Amino acid sequence: MHIGPIELSNRLFVAPMAGVTDRPFRMLCRRLGAGYAVSEMVTSQRALWTSLKTSRRADHSGEPGPIAVQIAGVDPAEMADAARYNIDRGAQIIDINMGCPAKKVCNVYAGSALMQNEPLALRIVEAVVAAAAPLGVPVTLKMRTGWCSSGPKGRNALTLARAAESAGVAMVTVHGRTREQGYGGHAEHDTVAAVKSVLRIPVVANGDIDSPERALAVLRHTGADAVMIGRAAQGRPWIFREIAHFLETGLHLPAPPVRDVQAWLIEHLQDHYALYGEYIGVRSARKHIGWAVRTLPGGEAFRGMMNTLDDCNAQLRAVQSYFEELGSRHVLLPQCAAHPPLPQEEAIAA
Repeated sequence: MHIGPIELSNRLFVAPMAGVTDRPFRMLCRRLGAGYAVSEMVTSQRALWTSLKTSRRADHSGEPGPIAVQIAGVDPAEMADAARYNIDRGAQIIDINMGCPAKKVCNVYAGSALMQNEPLALRIVEAVVAAAAPLGVPVTLKMRTGWCSSGPKGRNALTLARAAESAGVAMVTVHGRTREQGYGGHAEHDTVAAVKSVLRIPVVANGDIDSPERALAVLRHTGADAVMIGRAAQGRPWIFREIAHFLETGLHLPAPPVRDVQAWLIEHLQDHYALYGEYIGVRSARKHIGWAVRTLPGGEAFRGMMNTLDDCNAQLRAVQSYFEELGSRHVLLPQCAAHPPLPQEEAIAA
């Protein structure tokens, strides 16, 4: 699996998620089997580049390559400048965001809102490629299937993907939902399959890939070169090694021991605190802890208790005590769920 000249270790990718895929989380997922991880989106607005929020998002200290940075904006010149700025700071791949469905992003016509304006979307792609290509940095594009499900501005991912490839993009990722859907309903991967059928560059499938069976079904249905996983990795970052093992052997890995999950989470929290500091770190860590314990005995009550702690050391001790108590009771983590197929996957099997 290659992105331009860059070789990846496998075809299991971590999706860029605002407020989630910071450096500590990316490194944890890479350690647990992901072959590639994209940063949270970084704004193209120059005035915000030196803000604390953006500097944390652009922090790649100690991160294994390739370093991929996603940029978001609506002005081609600003997006080109943002690409050069991040390349100067270590980015080896630049990803263009045309997939974010958040209102605050779409309200300024960025993210998936760009899919409504194909000429502007293409000008942005051309400008970013022109900025990055002379520096030897490949550009990728992440989008949805379209803005909505019908009408002249409906599912136009195929049109945009073809234009992006012609403009020099090295890889396209398609989330199998429109912006109108948000994260509701089921992802459809017929559009991904259509995009893959006409492009020569790698195509990545994203959306509702939450089990080894689902990953295999999507790869078979779409012919995609890789799968990108987002929400399913929240609290379960070892999903990448589960999928890798299943794709290679057809067998499920046993659920990880509680002591391993405890060690991974503690290490992640320590990295998290180091990046964000005491005040922000203890608060932003709550969601990661909540995801990790949500299916475990007493997990809901523990999540509630986390909201009462505003000290990193107290939070860390509470997590250690919780998992040690589970270990003393020999609690087993749930094994990877064999989720039922989506409707289109049933049709494939038939």
